Amino acid sequence: MIIGLLTAVAASAGYGTGSVLQALGSRKSARREAAKASASGVTPHGGPSLASTAKAAVTWEFMLGTVLDFIGFGLGALAARLLPLFLSQTVISANLVITAVLSVKLLGIRLSRAEWTSIAVVCSALVLLATAAGPEGSGHTPLAAHWWLLAASVVLIGGGTVVVRLLGARAAILAGLFSGLGFGALGIGVRVLNGMAPFDLPSLLGDPALYAIGVAGIGGMYLHTVALQLGSVNGATAALVVGETVIPGILGVLWLGDSSRPGFAWVAVLGFVVAVAGAVAVAWFGEPDPGAHDDPAQAGELPAEAAAR
Repeated sequence: MIIGLLTAVAASAGYGTGSVLQALGSRKSARREAAKASASGVTPHGGPSLASTAKAAVTWEFMLGTVLDFIGFGLGALAARLLPLFLSQTVISANLVITAVLSVKLLGIRLSRAEWTSIAVVCSALVLLATAAGPEGSGHTPLAAHWWLLAASVVLIGGGTVVVRLLGARAAILAGLFSGLGFGALGIGVRVLNGMAPFDLPSLLGDPALYAIGVAGIGGMYLHTVALQLGSVNGATAALVVGETVIPGILGVLWLGDSSRPGFAWVAVLGFVVAVAGAVAVAWFGEPDPGAHDDPAQAGELPAEAAAR
């Protein structure tokens, strides 16, 4: 349990730092596009085009953030094998706190008292979850369920991409939510993946869950990048937290056999609900203030944020 918790905390640090660096790279790229007065950087609805997202992905800040994301992914995958999903996913989602603190230093964002209070609520909920967590389930599921997971991953990422195309500059929170659902599917895929213990390459390559991990991971990263381009880094990350925590946590209990300590079920439920509520509050209070800045370049703000006002 202790090794699993330490692994999840390290994954959280990697994800949180990576998110802020990716936001820094995304916003730098967006300012360059705005300086060129290029219409090719946005869709007709005001969202970032694939080309502008690709340009954001080749800034050094974004690439370093992506490396940290991959490190976080590896550690998070290990944590998902060692802990109940409702605990591992929620601890990893505490990268929201790291994102918020670093965004103050690196992006010049000021957090309100309500945001700090919401972050404190999330941290308190994590303590409750860690106290209540019991043994993780076996993770053994029928192969048909792995095909369903692959199909769900394709639908989630495809649906999220369509939403971003249709809503454009208004899609920041939804893009963050869909990316979180993708990362949640990734966590489930890692948990149920065949051929890992003991290692069996043919079984691993023949498991649809492996390809669900690829689709959900790559698609989730793309949608998270779009969310960072469009809106508040803390709001987008909080929406991601909700997506990657709620569904995996519920499925872990109902489908994979995760459980709490005897007599601590109510503490686990309370911690889970409070963590999600705190993340939603950060997303709500983290939305850009319409009257806060007159210049989109201030506080690392994106042109898309100003266009949405």
